[in-house]
Amino acid sequence: MPTSETGPALPDRLPPPPGVTGPAGAGTASRPAARVPIDRKRQPSGDEARERAMRAAVSVIAEKGTAGLRMSDIAARAGMSTGHILYHFGKKDRLLLEVLAWSQADLWVRFQRAADEAASPAEKLDLFVRFYLPTHQGDERYALWTQVLAQHHDEAGRQVLTELLDGWDERLEAILREGRELGHFADVDLPEFTVRAVAMLSGLSEDVMFGRSRWRHASPHAFALAALERELLPARNTA
Repeated sequence: MPTSETGPALPDRLPPPPGVTGPAGAGTASRPAARVPIDRKRQPSGDEARERAMRAAVSVIAEKGTAGLRMSDIAARAGMSTGHILYHFGKKDRLLLEVLAWSQADLWVRFQRAADEAASPAEKLDLFVRFYLPTHQGDERYALWTQVLAQHHDEAGRQVLTELLDGWDERLEAILREGRELGHFADVDLPEFTVRAVAMLSGLSEDVMFGRSRWRHASPHAFALAALERELLPARNTA
């Protein structure tokens, strides 16, 4: 779920806040984003409208949570009419899932671009950890994840969330497999290692979002990467 201390910045982030935003600003709480004045003569349409609504929704959810979320809040933040928001998303449950899927797709595109430039599986692993962990306590992307996961979902919604969660596992397994095939990583059990690695990262992420004092002067990213490398790069630890 997502971001990093120094990774690529998220798209036009609303005030940091999920995950998820580009790496920077650790330890700073987000401030409410300014509302965009509604220009009823030029309401955005198509992809422009959906993206503006998505960004506004991420910000509002991180700020107010999902229980008290109103379509009118998103409309005001996006500078659009409530009717326009309802036209694009309909029910709130559908909006939450679509916003989360959009947020993850955006993050994965940025991760893949960075990974394509990486010189080794070890660098890709570093990027994975950075993109997974929230950058600071108010990370909007990660706040969105926690809010949506806490909701009750029907079977279709659970399927969407399962696919998004599996997406992180698949990306990590691909990095581990590449590293193993190139002889850079130890021959670990990929599915088992992936489960443990993601569980550790999720726990660290909760720590960061909660604001645990242990990370005020220590890096969750460095801690997680060192823990993973102890198993993947055994030769480095015996040198």
